[in-house]
Amino acid sequence: MTRAHLPGILAMAAIVLASNILVQFLFGQWLTWGAFTYPLAFLITDLMNRIYGPGPARQVVFVGFIVGVFCSLVGTQILLQGDGFTYPAVTLRIAIASGLAFLTAQMMDVAIFDRLRQGKWWRAPLASTLVGSTLDTAIFFTIAFSSTLTWIEPANDVAWANEVLPLLSVGPEVPLWVSLAVADWMVKLSLALLALVPFRMIVSRALQNQKLA
Repeated sequence: MTRAHLPGILAMAAIVLASNILVQFLFGQWLTWGAFTYPLAFLITDLMNRIYGPGPARQVVFVGFIVGVFCSLVGTQILLQGDGFTYPAVTLRIAIASGLAFLTAQMMDVAIFDRLRQGKWWRAPLASTLVGSTLDTAIFFTIAFSSTLTWIEPANDVAWANEVLPLLSVGPEVPLWVSLAVADWMVKLSLALLALVPFRMIVSRALQNQKLA
């Protein structure tokens, strides 16, 4: 790890920290504000991978993981009041889901990107982010809210997330958490496409500066 990697490290730490804060605030019926900042972590990982290689990219992912674990630990100690009872801002299930989803998805992103790095410039960032985002969403929402995994934290009542409702209010009936996952996944995919623009611009500028150095 060198000084050149510091911007990527700081950016990843900032994104993870901001996402952990913004996830507390709702955006519409299915999303939180954190859904719009968290996918930027994939952009940072892909930029580090393209410019410096998979090794530094994994180091940045590890930094993001550590920051996420720290935020989760802090969240478990913050107690909120609601409906006449007290509950932690971050439950054990959410903490486990968040950490496992982030680390697994980001490492998969690094591996796929590295495998496709010799192809067209857009193929590696797009494919790696799409796969990573899908994996991240599936792991997080399943572990955090599925009724089949209540044994992880028996005292945590996730009945609200398993209420059967039409998918995004218009589709077939599914548990509520599935609608939350689909909405989150759709945002991730949309931002993956939009992120190709800054990815191209930043990589071009960085590689040009490396040639001039």
